[in-house]
Amino acid sequence: MFNKLFLSVILLTLGTFSHAQGADETKRMSDATKQIVLGAGCFWGVEKRFEAMDGVLNAEAGYADGRGFKPTYKNIIANKRRFDENNYAEVVRVTYNANAISAEQLLQYYFEQHDPTQVNRQGNDRGTQYRSIILTTSDEQYETAQRVKEQYQVLLTNAGYGTIATAIKPLEKFYLAETYHQDYLQKNPNGYCPDHSTGVRFANSDLDTVDNEALKTGKHIVVLDARDYCPYCEKFKKEVLNGYQGTIPVHLRYASQLDGLHISSQTFATPTVLFLENGKEVAGYQGYMEPTLFYQALGAFKLGDSEAYRVAFNKGTDGRFCKEYEIFKNTPDGVFVDKLSGAPLFDTRDRFNSGTGWLSFTKPVANQVTRHADNSYGMQRVEIRSASSGIHLGHVFDKEGPGGKPRYCINATVLEFVARDDFNESRQENNKG
Repeated sequence: MFNKLFLSVILLTLGTFSHAQGADETKRMSDATKQIVLGAGCFWGVEKRFEAMDGVLNAEAGYADGRGFKPTYKNIIANKRRFDENNYAEVVRVTYNANAISAEQLLQYYFEQHDPTQVNRQGNDRGTQYRSIILTTSDEQYETAQRVKEQYQVLLTNAGYGTIATAIKPLEKFYLAETYHQDYLQKNPNGYCPDHSTGVRFANSDLDTVDNEALKTGKHIVVLDARDYCPYCEKFKKEVLNGYQGTIPVHLRYASQLDGLHISSQTFATPTVLFLENGKEVAGYQGYMEPTLFYQALGAFKLGDSEAYRVAFNKGTDGRFCKEYEIFKNTPDGVFVDKLSGAPLFDTRDRFNSGTGWLSFTKPVANQVTRHADNSYGMQRVEIRSASSGIHLGHVFDKEGPGGKPRYCINATVLEFVARDDFNESRQENNKG
């Protein structure tokens, strides 16, 4: 967690000074290293957000501002402590370089990342251990905290919020939390980051000004993103969104940017994936969604109770010479793509008429399908699935194609066709990003 690069640069720099100069520089750097202890609900997300902040050297989860018993996680979350005023708070000790970031900046960030008007809770986390609290290590910090609190109260009042409940006290003692709580979100990548922020900001910005008019017509996917670093959001973007090229548009929004939309899910978790039709939520999923789960949900949303859904997720088979086959068997030059992810699967240049009543190809687009053993119905076959979405596509039969090539027997209902020029143009646009 400690910024080793920062420390090594300091040591390397000190080696270039004379003894007297080195002593002065060491004192200056030592004077610049400050600490403050902050509580804003569950310490997992607070720790991660501060640790990702420029100028912060270290962030550690722990307990403070309690008395009368040993501060352990088991003890502070016990039912008898839930409303105990002597309970310890879940806090984070932030070590920072005051030459790179000021206490005022840290405290502005602190207030913006949670709802300080809530008493002994943040969202669904309820209890005295989740109280909003600032524990200072100097008179200067204490005065800064009071000033920033007063400034934020004005902003909150103007936005319709109540009175800030954040306590500000000098730090008495900090107790480091158990090892498994340190870097918790990094150790547990499948979940969500709680986001209880009000959306009220210190700096004047248009972050919350967004036009949702286009989302009120047709089908859309909205992903609730975090204002600050959230490992689950980044994982979802990397493993799902970065490869998504489907026809249903995806929109990233903060929880405070949903004006004009009818949302029934709670919006404190990031990521949260919302499926909307004509501006109204049809389904919502809180937390990280692995690709398989995302595409199954998308399949239900886009395909509904259809033959395409049964083929894609229940390993069904199109009827011979079905409607989609008749449409796709003689298309112009182009590419067949996954009906959900939009990933390219087969090229018309590899298509041939097998006479079977199913689309047939000699090969797939490179690296876009996977092969799986299929021993159903007393047969030994090789199933073909989409590498991006995992949906069932069909089967491959060796040496049944022209010239002894393989025959990829593919269901037309799970494909969409894109003309060559349109496909190339779309790929160029995606590459610009």
